[in-house]
Amino acid sequence: MKNKRPLSPHLQIYKPQLTSVLSITHRFTGVVLSLFSILIPFSLVFISFGSDYYQLFLQILDHIIIKIILIGTVFSLAFHLSNGVRHLFWDMGLGLSIKDSYMSGYLVILLSLVLTLFVILKIS
Repeated sequence: MKNKRPLSPHLQIYKPQLTSVLSITHRFTGVVLSLFSILIPFSLVFISFGSDYYQLFLQILDHIIIKIILIGTVFSLAFHLSNGVRHLFWDMGLGLSIKDSYMSGYLVILLSLVLTLFVILKIS
């Protein structure tokens, strides 16, 4: 083949659109939540060992890197939930126009940020 063009369209050809970016992010946050959900039973077992381990657990949670990870996890949960509700509306045939899908996409981003900020302020 003399032609060096790809045989099929690739990601480098397409301009990122809000709907595709949110779809990829939805999948990514689902994976993140799945991985971090494994830590919940481990943390409960760790806490159940007694007050010394509970104090150690609180010290671990007080570290800045852990706080950043937890904020990211809260955002992932808020985004995945909000975008999941958006997909449920799409499954019912609502909001499928370009205008509505972009409006709901921006709403998902805004709602995710607001919910994350609310949780941060409530916990602090």
